[in-house]
Amino acid sequence: MTHVFHRHCHSQLPTVVRGEGVYLYDSDGKRYLDGCGGAAVSNLGHNHAAVKHAVMAQLEAVPFAHTGFFTSSSSEQLASLLASLAPAPLNHVYFVSGGSEAVESALKMARQYFVEIGQPERTQFIARRQSYHGNTLGALAVGGNQWRRTQFEPLLSDVHHVSPCNAYRDMRVDETEIEYSKRLADELEQTILDIGADNVMAFVAEPVVGATAGAVPATKHYFKLVREVCDRYGVLLILDEVMCGVGRTGSFYAFEQEEVVPDLVTIAKGLGAGYQPIGAVIASNKIFEKIASGSGFFQHGHTFMAHPMACAAALATVRTIISDGLLKKVQEQGKKLKSLLQRDLSSLPYIGDIRGKGMFLGIELVSDKSAKRPLHSSTLAHKKIKSKAMELGLMCYPMSGTIDGSSGHHILLAPPFIISDNELEELVYKLTIAIKECAAHWEVKESLNEKQDSYYRCA
Repeated sequence: MTHVFHRHCHSQLPTVVRGEGVYLYDSDGKRYLDGCGGAAVSNLGHNHAAVKHAVMAQLEAVPFAHTGFFTSSSSEQLASLLASLAPAPLNHVYFVSGGSEAVESALKMARQYFVEIGQPERTQFIARRQSYHGNTLGALAVGGNQWRRTQFEPLLSDVHHVSPCNAYRDMRVDETEIEYSKRLADELEQTILDIGADNVMAFVAEPVVGATAGAVPATKHYFKLVREVCDRYGVLLILDEVMCGVGRTGSFYAFEQEEVVPDLVTIAKGLGAGYQPIGAVIASNKIFEKIASGSGFFQHGHTFMAHPMACAAALATVRTIISDGLLKKVQEQGKKLKSLLQRDLSSLPYIGDIRGKGMFLGIELVSDKSAKRPLHSSTLAHKKIKSKAMELGLMCYPMSGTIDGSSGHHILLAPPFIISDNELEELVYKLTIAIKECAAHWEVKESLNEKQDSYYRCA
């Protein structure tokens, strides 16, 4: 019996005892290739000497000092480095302990900004359906994944949700990418007008949608058009890079590839590479200066914000990404991984789409390729694939509810940036076996479900 309250209450999980490079080992000595970075976290792999040394050095010096009394060298250096990697307007960094805290902080920062500039009537957020922004109540409210929201709905603040940007699912055959992007931007603008522009604080979006939809990138010019709409009505643009940031897509900030600059951007997960829990909000000068020259106090905080050891781990992580040329490696290895997936999986009848950017890729599963019909939920494809992959010694990140929170299945891949060519081959080989073996069972289920659905239609 375990006394740990695991997320899955009846899980019988292997016990991890050590890690090395892209592999983790359990107490029985079994080796697992980490094909998903846990949850896009372990971007430097496991047992990285430079990061461990930085954490130990900070531990020897001072492990913790409350930010109400002190700053620390590690937090100051990390903030300067993150600001130097961002476009000029993004110049101030607020450190927290994870992604949900980062999003929660950004939402409150947006609210306080409008209070400080004399627009307290701005109280409304707009986000996208099938998005994910964290599990605290504010972050969950802006998130658009209905399965995650449903039982907590009575506790959530009202947020307006517009269409996701998902070309595979939603772009019409008679549209170009740019026309599709324009249609979505027009929908956002109309939503702002329907709410009343003077009531809207911010639009919140992931540059590449992560766990809930499976590494869905934006279409051409989408974020440029969104930025224009936000600017037209004085609405802030908050980009959530908790999963897709810190080099995961091949640029340090994912938004760089969209050629826009947000007012606030959140990062976490890969920021500390899993060696310490840490997240951050990078704020634009205009937001910081209005708060600084107004009340002079951001009315928000956490006990462990800007934790010296967490900041030391993140500082070593970011320095390694830059000094070791890992952004270029993400681009190169990401192309190889996508090519291998297309080589081994694209011809299979139940592979609908292979997508993503850099080392952040998703595979959407379907029962009918031409109709893009999702697998029946009863196949439990996500659970079966995860279990089979673990049996084969591979960690991947399958999820259900890809399309609307209940329908659809996908597999998310986000391996460490240091992965070699041979390890990429191993990843795709084991994943292909897992998918094929599981498909043999779900094809039977699909057939039975189709017969049952046909019976009920006739009845």
